[in-house]
Amino acid sequence: MTRRPFTGSVLGLCAYTHDSAAALIVDGELVGFAEEERLVGDKHTSAYPAHAVRWLLAEAAVAPEQITSVGYNFQARRYLDALAQAPGQLVRPATRGRAVARARSFVRVARRTRARLGALSARFPRAWVTGVRHHRAHGLYAFASSAYQDAAVLVADSLGEVQTTTIGHARHTAGGGCQYRIVEAIDDPASLGYAYGAVTEHLGWRRGDEEGTVMALAALGDPTRFRPLFARAIPITDVGFALDPDLLALRVLSSRYGRIGEAFTAATCPPRHPNDPIEQVHRDLAAALQERTEQVMLHLTRRARRVAGSRLLCVGGGVAANCVAIGKIVEAGLFDEVHVPPAPGDGGTAIGAAIAVHLAGSGTVPQALTERCYLGPAYPELTLPAEPRPGLSAHRPAHPARMLARELAGGRIVGVFQGRLEAGPRALGNRSILASPLLPDVVGRLNATVKFREAFRPFAPIVLADAAGDYFTLPQPAPYMSIACGVTQLTRDTIPAVVHTNHTARVQTLTSQQNPFLAQVLTEFAALTNTPVLINTSLNVKGKPICGTPQMALDCLTTSGLDALLMQGWWITK
Repeated sequence: MTRRPFTGSVLGLCAYTHDSAAALIVDGELVGFAEEERLVGDKHTSAYPAHAVRWLLAEAAVAPEQITSVGYNFQARRYLDALAQAPGQLVRPATRGRAVARARSFVRVARRTRARLGALSARFPRAWVTGVRHHRAHGLYAFASSAYQDAAVLVADSLGEVQTTTIGHARHTAGGGCQYRIVEAIDDPASLGYAYGAVTEHLGWRRGDEEGTVMALAALGDPTRFRPLFARAIPITDVGFALDPDLLALRVLSSRYGRIGEAFTAATCPPRHPNDPIEQVHRDLAAALQERTEQVMLHLTRRARRVAGSRLLCVGGGVAANCVAIGKIVEAGLFDEVHVPPAPGDGGTAIGAAIAVHLAGSGTVPQALTERCYLGPAYPELTLPAEPRPGLSAHRPAHPARMLARELAGGRIVGVFQGRLEAGPRALGNRSILASPLLPDVVGRLNATVKFREAFRPFAPIVLADAAGDYFTLPQPAPYMSIACGVTQLTRDTIPAVVHTNHTARVQTLTSQQNPFLAQVLTEFAALTNTPVLINTSLNVKGKPICGTPQMALDCLTTSGLDALLMQGWWITK
């Protein structure tokens, strides 16, 4: 990216593909970040993030014509790099039938991306609008959101232009600068995200949305049955991995082209319809996929340790949301600490694109990035009537944290909507559903009557950081619920509800500095129950995004089995 004079307000955008989001940097400081789905109620929306942008501009008191730079999270010309692969793909029998369609699809998306940049220029006519290479956006955000001065950076996703996996090295420099260099890259068609999504869809869940369900299902299966198949489907190489096109078909950027090869189906099972029963073959297939993903991620981690030479690791991209694989990386001890940003998927590249443009223009990394996850809209002035909706009643308790802890200890399941909206896929206490882990039927109630999701899916615990070692075998903090770890005997004996079938838990550790209100709730709950742990899941039901607005939160209360909602100090019950 060519450096140009830098003067002020940088808007970063993820738009027109999926997980639309926006971030704003003004005068060298991150103002905020918001994912559009949480403001409009359309999960994984690909629309231009109009609501997120409108909120950011209002938050910073900046007019659209005052935006000086816009960073978009893809570079159009990089899609054309796929054309160099076409001759080789035309030669191979397994890829010959798709090679031309694949090349045309990458050209089509390159043109579409150029058109999108033109549309953004029309929206911000006084701004310098530029595309940022997708993996650079992922990597810069992963590093800048950590507290590290020097780190290896591993990015693994489905596709960024043509890159799917990159290993880099980042370090802060004098004067607030940053050097980030991608050292090695693996290009499509070798893609862990593509493979995981393909099998997710084959198993009857939505690709790009429900990979986490398959990760949870894997704990119920035996990988032995399909282990040789996945060793063949995703072979490990000296510098990374590949995909076998006989089993996982060559990618074409069109929904008309499936991802699973006939040989894969013949060796496993027919595609499962979402309403079909889950059989042992589906569990075993999920288990083998998850095992191979962990093996490949560990191999890439070893490679990152070798080529980057740092004892700290940042991981970004959609595959970084696989908390079990991240747990295996932490457990391996190759690095002193591992950081996954709160929004490792494509939404977070809005922040990364803004960072990249700011860095290119000013030579410095924006401030207010490190260890922040509460970046979205807040509603501190919210006022409710005594009956906010028919059948609902609201009042303001004198001590909301104490009351919430008491209600949780009494067995109620309560939604919490307070403070700024979280970034990323995990609810981290500001848009959460909380419940006591001491209740024997709590997991069944949550899945069946509140979340309306599969009975085998686990729920994450949140614990006060200074007590985490009593309950979890985690060698580092986990503030963003991104690491699955082992549990202690105390956990097995007293709160088995937070332990998944594979004997792990996706824990969130919390300090009073990170979230004073939630830390107070945990402290009050511990005083009542002698257990500083709560179940924390997102404030939504299956198929809906996390509730980002008060109206969405009230909808969740009225349409689910929630017992109550604590919203900006208001206690609301049915």
